[in-house]
Amino acid sequence: MIDPHVHCRDGKQAYKETIAHVFEIAKEQGVEKIFDMPNTDPPILYEHDVQERLKLVPVDRLGDYYLYVGATADEKQLEGAVECYDKYTEVIGIKLHASNSRGILSVVEIEEQRRIYKILSALGYRGVIAVHCEKEDYLKEALWDPSAPITHSYARPEEAEIESVKDQIALVRETDFKGILHIVHVSSPGAVELIDKAKTGREMNVTCGVTPHHILWDNEMLAGQDGLLYRMNPPLREKKSIEKLREYLKEGKIDWIETDHAPHARGEKLFHPYLPGYPSLYLYGDFVNQILPGIGISKEQIKKLTSDNIYEIFGNKIR
Repeated sequence: MIDPHVHCRDGKQAYKETIAHVFEIAKEQGVEKIFDMPNTDPPILYEHDVQERLKLVPVDRLGDYYLYVGATADEKQLEGAVECYDKYTEVIGIKLHASNSRGILSVVEIEEQRRIYKILSALGYRGVIAVHCEKEDYLKEALWDPSAPITHSYARPEEAEIESVKDQIALVRETDFKGILHIVHVSSPGAVELIDKAKTGREMNVTCGVTPHHILWDNEMLAGQDGLLYRMNPPLREKKSIEKLREYLKEGKIDWIETDHAPHARGEKLFHPYLPGYPSLYLYGDFVNQILPGIGISKEQIKKLTSDNIYEIFGNKIR
């Protein structure tokens, strides 16, 4: 099985998690291969960053480790990212953070997002661009109150994800982008509906993934005693949305499971800066072997969600 979305940390954040330890967890959970995300410290943006990152991978797991290079609106940086994709088998794609939560990697303005697609199209890039979708104009950060963690789900409503997905689909059309658009960790049924419409209409090559936590839990988890531990972006949704996501998963409208494994120190979550993220790789084994069958997902579907569909998209890269 493959987890195509993990945050291995390392670097200045090695106290939170490391590549070597992620592989230990993955082995316990039945996962063989992982795709690492670029919002590390320092971020993965250039060939030098890729080279330094690969040095951290245990030698015996080099064949199981893949990583994304981050996207900025800088043309030279994007040219380098495409060169890395072409040069390194381990570089699985390019990651765009269309949200306000990733510092230098945040590309919030629609014009900058458009520029990225235009540049990638002009460069002939046909790989995956994985996008974190939360549109700034629809965020309501003033509602966030750490003394009432459930307010996090109100501050980052479903509309923010839906409108950002709508933007990405429109930009792919507008710029004639020939690569694969992947929407990471969908949490809104409305977003899945947009993706499915674009996919079934054969307008473009588009996929989406869902996390265990967005299928398992609704936002009432944020109302509990340890609610701050369940703060992540995008946030947990209302029960009716979770039920719809499960339905769409059964119907094959979601392409794969991705954990978005994002560990932080406990103090960083329970106290300022109240960091978002959940270490969902620890849930993977039980989720795949018990939860998915329990909600009516067949063995054949599980194989597609954890392996086959991922190989279909990334097969030219995965060893």
